[in-house]
Amino acid sequence: MTGQERFEIDWLSTSAGELAITFLGHGSLFFTFNGKVIHVDPFSRVADYTALPKADLILITHEHGDHLDLAALTHVQTGHSVVILTPTCAAQLGAGLVMANGDERDVDDIHIQAVPAYNLIHKGEDGQPFHPKGLGNGYVITFGDCRVYVAGDTEAIPEMKNLREISCAFLPMNLPYTMTPEMVAEAARSFRPSILYPYHYGETDPTRLVDLLKADPDIEVRIRKMA
Repeated sequence: MTGQERFEIDWLSTSAGELAITFLGHGSLFFTFNGKVIHVDPFSRVADYTALPKADLILITHEHGDHLDLAALTHVQTGHSVVILTPTCAAQLGAGLVMANGDERDVDDIHIQAVPAYNLIHKGEDGQPFHPKGLGNGYVITFGDCRVYVAGDTEAIPEMKNLREISCAFLPMNLPYTMTPEMVAEAARSFRPSILYPYHYGETDPTRLVDLLKADPDIEVRIRKMA
């Protein structure tokens, strides 16, 4: 058995070839597109990264240890891997291409846009948001005509209304740090992705989204093992 056989994989057609999405778990997944492998938030708890494909591109959403995992990075990274990350992550890692909220760049034929990811409501005991505004990124990754939004750790923030033509979206639902199912439904309605994947959902029941969005048939909810 190879390292990938136990993970679910979806395939999406794009104008520039097939896009494979491998669902690893928690906030971690990877894409395969035109021979390139793009890892998002590799996390050692969900996969044996020594058995997975090495990365051409790595996207890190923020500095928390379940998203910036140095051990997982060591296994998936090569001397040719491009690592895109936030300023706070770069300060810890000491390397990488920094993208702040609003930045855009191309890596070969893949366009990447960094968008805000933060809390408005959920806060820690110190009264501070679990994810303060300006520190974390979500990423819109464009593969041909397919635009994939990986939101990172965020709530239903106003900036989501600016997203356009999102083919599929990964929205987090792990309480108390990100969104309730109701918040995810609100977020999805604000920019209407064609496909919605709840991810990073911990013990929250992702099937709640199917009921919450049953009046929105243009948003297809796909549930994969991403607890």
